[in-house]
Amino acid sequence: MGRDAQDQAVVTRTRLRAPELRGRGWLNTGGRELSLADLRGRVVVLDFWTFCCVNCLHVLDELRPLEERYADSLVLVGVHSPKFEHEADPDALAAAVERYAVHHPVLDDPDLVTWQAYTARAWPTLVVVDPEGYIVASMSGEGHAHGLSVLVEELVEEHRAKGTLREGDSPYTPPPAPSTALRFPGKAVALDDGSFLVSDTTHHDVVHLEADLQTERRRFADHEGDGPGRLDEPQGLLLLPADVVQRVGYDVVVADSVNHQVKGLRLEDGAWTVLAGTGRQLRERSGSGPALRQDLSTPWDVAWFIDRVVVAMAGTHQLWALHLAADPAENTVAVLAGTTAEGIRDGVADEAWFAQPSGLAASADGTRLWVADSETSALRSLDLTDDGFTVTTHVGTGLFDFGHRDGAADQALLQHPLGVTVLPDGSVAVSDTYNGAVRRFDPVSGEVTTLATGLREPSDAVVERTEDGETRLVVVESAAHELVRIPLPDKATRVDGLAHQTQRPRTELAPGAVRLEVTFTPPTGQKLDQRWGDPTRLMVSATPEALLREGAGSAQGLTRELVLDPSVVDGVLHVSVQAASCDGDPVTGEVPEHAACHLYQQDWGIPVVLVDGAPDALTLDLRGTS
Repeated sequence: MGRDAQDQAVVTRTRLRAPELRGRGWLNTGGRELSLADLRGRVVVLDFWTFCCVNCLHVLDELRPLEERYADSLVLVGVHSPKFEHEADPDALAAAVERYAVHHPVLDDPDLVTWQAYTARAWPTLVVVDPEGYIVASMSGEGHAHGLSVLVEELVEEHRAKGTLREGDSPYTPPPAPSTALRFPGKAVALDDGSFLVSDTTHHDVVHLEADLQTERRRFADHEGDGPGRLDEPQGLLLLPADVVQRVGYDVVVADSVNHQVKGLRLEDGAWTVLAGTGRQLRERSGSGPALRQDLSTPWDVAWFIDRVVVAMAGTHQLWALHLAADPAENTVAVLAGTTAEGIRDGVADEAWFAQPSGLAASADGTRLWVADSETSALRSLDLTDDGFTVTTHVGTGLFDFGHRDGAADQALLQHPLGVTVLPDGSVAVSDTYNGAVRRFDPVSGEVTTLATGLREPSDAVVERTEDGETRLVVVESAAHELVRIPLPDKATRVDGLAHQTQRPRTELAPGAVRLEVTFTPPTGQKLDQRWGDPTRLMVSATPEALLREGAGSAQGLTRELVLDPSVVDGVLHVSVQAASCDGDPVTGEVPEHAACHLYQQDWGIPVVLVDGAPDALTLDLRGTS
């Protein structure tokens, strides 16, 4: 490229007009279609998300204060670009918008038209458009709230001075408020008297239901103040063994997902105790030590295993172990399995990869913990062996493969399962959430079958024995807002369904040498802190591993020279990045000794195909500005 072409490329990037917003329709606008022309004069932040993605849910929470602070000058638009087939269902999307309290316009982009127009490569991706309709920044992942606030403030001041800022009411129109006894329940446990506890997730309660699954005995939560009983989207529930209850003084362990805490509930009087978590989301890569001083990240389920509470830490793609002491101040936590890399990798537990583990169940003999690994549409297990803990995948192949297909486990497919339940015969029932089904895996025969279909986002199930010896399942039918009973059939059916792949287009790259670069521009007032060396780290791997001849591993820096094997043809590049920037002195730009620092991080799983003549460079934006 000549000098003139390089200059032109810079100009183009600097003044890039935002593409039009195109999709199937809009939610939260009262039926009105929106265009960028309608939003001209406002700062616009496009949030490319998909409702299966826990990182996207984190970003929704991060953006809420920004929406409130700049309500007159900022319009946040969610662009829903689905990963899974179920997420392209308009009714499922409407339910998710309610479930996750999305209070801004949402563009339904099922064919990824707008996703591709903005060259998004990851969920979540944020794009900032100025009041004149030009793209000024693009960033991937979490942790951008502070930088976004600084940028929005700058744009508001700049365009107010230019006379190009138009302040006014948001185009958001709330839908009618629904009313059901339960709202998107998450998990359930059975009590000895035949009643049930269920996490009423969107109502932020734990509910005690009678055996009829409808009559409420009591609700447990404190909606006033900020005490331990104030819940925010509770999910997993665990009824502790009787001897443990006697020792610790509470009966139930609750995964309080959005509060990033694990809590104890005493059923007798409804008393709550925080067992782990500070209430802040974990931003570092791992943690261990005193449980009440350790940040957590979206704990989704809990199970009793090896005399510990195992926590499915969905936000960091790990399993953690929580040791319960008689005094909660002496509780401890430690990472049990997972590196925080997202994907499927089996073997030694501390080297394994998970992808948003969301359901847990221990085997009857206590040697195996079954895991519903939702983002890989996989059934996995953590096994206690003589050599320590190992991770095994039983069903599922990777981040982008899913479907509803029964048969041999190595050919069977699930779609974003959230729950797993051990059956009396040692087989496993999987709440196959996005297929609307309950599936069964037999570890002896290695076969997958289907127990029930036609359910609305089943997220958990509990085994129930009737007085006449019949075994049935009580299923949490989350999107139907109820618990339902399903008899276990004498003979399960076999579905020979279609296999699917995420329709996200593959990135074409040249075989051989490829330069990987992650762009990162610290927000105004921050700079990379070089006082103790390079504050960035890049980790690269591939599926299959043979795709990457050279360049794998973890090292400092934001660039890497890769060599891709032309004989592999296609696969997935896994790229993880961290960058730490600190508040600098406004005059000198130097970082003071006790400056506040901010960690930016993102994991990409990029489907690639090797094509002769394709680009030999891959650029990813952690935080890029124009």
